[in-house]
Amino acid sequence: MTSPDAIVIGSGPNGLAAAVTLARAGVSVRVYERDDTIGGGSRTSEVTLPGFRHDICSAVHPMAYASGFFQQFGLVDRLDFVTPELAYGHPLDGGGAGLAWRSLERTADGLGPDGRAWRQLLAPLSENADAIGEFTASSLFRVPRHPIALARFGLRALEQGSPLWNARWRGEIAPALLTGVLAHAIRPLPTLAPTAAGLVLATYAHAYGWPIPVGGSQGIVDVMAADVIAHGGEIVTGHEVTSLRELPPTRAVLFDTSAHGLERIAGNRLPTGYRRALSRFSFGNAVAKVDYALSGPVPWTNAELAQTGTLHLGGTRADIARAERDVAQGRHPENPYVLVSQPSSFDPTRAPEGKHTLWAYTHVPAGSTEDRTDAITRQIERFAPGFRDLILASASKTAVDYQQYNPNYVGGDIAAGDVDIRQLLARPVVSAQPWRTPLEGVYLCSSSTPPGPGVHGLPGWSAALLALHDVFGLTTPPSLAPDRSPEP
Repeated sequence: MTSPDAIVIGSGPNGLAAAVTLARAGVSVRVYERDDTIGGGSRTSEVTLPGFRHDICSAVHPMAYASGFFQQFGLVDRLDFVTPELAYGHPLDGGGAGLAWRSLERTADGLGPDGRAWRQLLAPLSENADAIGEFTASSLFRVPRHPIALARFGLRALEQGSPLWNARWRGEIAPALLTGVLAHAIRPLPTLAPTAAGLVLATYAHAYGWPIPVGGSQGIVDVMAADVIAHGGEIVTGHEVTSLRELPPTRAVLFDTSAHGLERIAGNRLPTGYRRALSRFSFGNAVAKVDYALSGPVPWTNAELAQTGTLHLGGTRADIARAERDVAQGRHPENPYVLVSQPSSFDPTRAPEGKHTLWAYTHVPAGSTEDRTDAITRQIERFAPGFRDLILASASKTAVDYQQYNPNYVGGDIAAGDVDIRQLLARPVVSAQPWRTPLEGVYLCSSSTPPGPGVHGLPGWSAALLALHDVFGLTTPPSLAPDRSPEP
């Protein structure tokens, strides 16, 4: 086997984004993946019963339309997506629910006395979604091109991430609806970092919708891998890299690993100060997940919730804040926040005819070994009486199981690093180009770098562009667009 010009360690969306970018520039690239299948956080497989296809980690993809990398790559031209008009929903006791439609006006009209407040909060953001996405998709240490849009975003994040977060609201539905999105970051609420991340997701819901890939999240990495191979790259599965010394001679190495994975594999070849910074990089709390095979659709008390791909369960804003505070203090909440996706409601390839798959996870303390199947099932049953009777089979993953599944998820942290203020600025170090390490030709391209967690490919793209400039002297980014067959 000849030595490649560049090696990528890890085949998650970020590693494959790096490999796509390098291969498109004419650089020979080889990807090493420790598991027998590619994908990292974007795998789909039958984990309950034959014919029921479950997304193992990511399921709904707000960044599929918004990511600059995916836009350049033409993801939506390569893979079919379905985008529910109802982006996300939030059931409340008694049959009430907050409904976040792609149409901001329709959403506001359904929020009664808080409709105007919702409109004032999110309209200036959704109208400038591209500008907000451009800034939040990269290192924060650069001059923004759209300072007014950024200022509007910052003021709203400061408000909703502080004790003032209830000042604009009059009822319970709107703040609960927003809190379900803010809680994605697995941090106590109200605090600034998860609020900023959640506001980006809420903005994308109105600007683009929250799309679901037909066939499962595996399709995203499969089309990326196909592009790598089509442009001369290699992908080697079942090959774990434990040391740089194991690698063949190469000019560049890109790590789609956690910051700690980089430190472990590169070892004492890294400068002492940088190694110390990597060792200080902290990981957050975790998730526990359950996949369900169902005999029919979930019987939500509020029937409109059948129209959404994503639901946030947990009750009122105060209830969810209490549950997230419990997790931060090392406890498993009795009334947990549960994030639910029901892709088979929109994609019939996910389950046998008339049957359904359901994806659900909850937040738990880092390193938890507790199976949360009963807690998650109870919370779904709370808002969908009769749910238990539909369960044909289920499969559970604890936080520790997730770390074993993917070493980047230290302690079960699917964000590959805590999403707090310090690590928004130092991810993993304070730098305008945090993907570049002090070791010549070595780059970090995982979610341990900006912009952090999510299926968007942006860290891989950024790291690969740096490598092309630094190592290969290429200053013009390669085209990533789908190849077009010549007209006959």
